[in-house]
Amino acid sequence: MSSSKQVTSTIDFSSVLAAAVHDMKNSLFLLIQSIETLSDALSPQDEKAREQVASVHYEASRLNTNLVQVLSLYRAELESLPITVDESFIKDLVEDVVGSNALYVSQKNIDISIAIEDDLSWYLDSELIYLLLNDVIINAMRYGTSKIIVSAKADENDFMTIKIEDDGRGYPEAMLTKSHEELCDFELSQGRTGLGLFFAKLIANAHSQGDKVGSIALSNGGSLGGSVFEVKIP
Repeated sequence: MSSSKQVTSTIDFSSVLAAAVHDMKNSLFLLIQSIETLSDALSPQDEKAREQVASVHYEASRLNTNLVQVLSLYRAELESLPITVDESFIKDLVEDVVGSNALYVSQKNIDISIAIEDDLSWYLDSELIYLLLNDVIINAMRYGTSKIIVSAKADENDFMTIKIEDDGRGYPEAMLTKSHEELCDFELSQGRTGLGLFFAKLIANAHSQGDKVGSIALSNGGSLGGSVFEVKIP
């Protein structure tokens, strides 16, 4: 006589998913390092192979960024998104982001100009702002044509603004509208841009000073005629 029973589990699936995402992120990091090593070994004359490797590196970097975003959003849901504020030199931070994408920048012949004073520093979570800037710059490289400008300045209202401009076709109207939504009104299921925007706004809002709160802004035009992304940190 056979019998069957339903097996129930007390495992928190969200925690399992977070752990799996963390493991995948670590594996992707090793994969990205291997791709960079492979790129260095390729002959400069083998343009087709170098372009394919650069494209794979780009997609792996995008996937790695998305996994980090998922982990951060999971922690934010648990109200445990770690915020570590310390003084950071903004130009150094931006140069680190650009340097991490050097392979794709070189292969696609993209000119990235950094217009930031050497001594501009600000108190912020450098790891989270790095992730935010990396996501925006990766998208600027994908949708721009040949030039990107990253600038930053502090204003008289005690805000520091980092601006990323490209020479592409600009943000679609749906993204411009979505950028004005409050966090609680975001609908992540509507299009691929939802997660990135939500993540950027979450990080900006996590930075506050008294009654001042960080924010993001999207627009079109700027000095290059394309997309303009701004993040303001108090």
